[in-house]
Amino acid sequence: MSVPEDRKYSDTHEWHKLEGDVLTLGLTQHAVDQLTDVTFVEMREAGASIEAGDSVGEVESVKTSSDVYCVVEGEISEVNEALGDNPGLVNEDPYGAGWLVKIHVSDASGLDSLMDASAYESSL
Repeated sequence: MSVPEDRKYSDTHEWHKLEGDVLTLGLTQHAVDQLTDVTFVEMREAGASIEAGDSVGEVESVKTSSDVYCVVEGEISEVNEALGDNPGLVNEDPYGAGWLVKIHVSDASGLDSLMDASAYESSL
C-alpha cells in the first residue's frame, strides 16, 4: 500500500491529517504490519485535553501493546467507536475506516516537525 500524500507522518508511525481545525489521527500501514492483528483499541475520551507529545490512547495486538501519540495541542472531539466492536478495522483500513481519534486543534505547530509522504516512505 502506498503512503497517502494528504497527511503528515511521525517517526513513531502515526499519521496526522488536518482538515480545517480538525485533525484525524491513525496508525500507518507500517505500524499495523508490525503489530499484526489488532485485538483492542482504547483511546482517551472525547473532551480530553491533549498537549503536543501526549499519548491519546493504546492499541493492543497479539504481539504487543503500543501507545499512540499526537503532535498537536487541542481537545479530542471524536473517538472511532466502531473500533470497540471491530478493532480489526485498524488492520483492514488503517488510512480510512481504521482512524483512531479526531482532535479539535488549538495549536497545530507540531505538524511542522512531521514528515511528508515521500520522506516517511524513505525512512522505512
